[in-house]
Amino acid sequence: MRYMEINIFGVYVAPFAPMMLAAWLIARPLQRMRDRFGITRFVSHPALFNIAVYIIILSLIVIGFGWRGQ
Repeated sequence: MRYMEINIFGVYVAPFAPMMLAAWLIARPLQRMRDRFGITRFVSHPALFNIAVYIIILSLIVIGFGWRGQ
């Protein structure tokens, strides 16, 4: 598994930063969907649930890029 810096308009960015952005872009609509259907009513701490879903999505993205690099 090899992660290399990404060149964005002449600025080298760690590969983890775009992965975090992608995870946020995926998690945000999921959060709105959970709020719309009232799923967060069944959770004891909605903010903790939201961050846990974000971490799960981020982990899947990192693992996916790791598998692709082999």
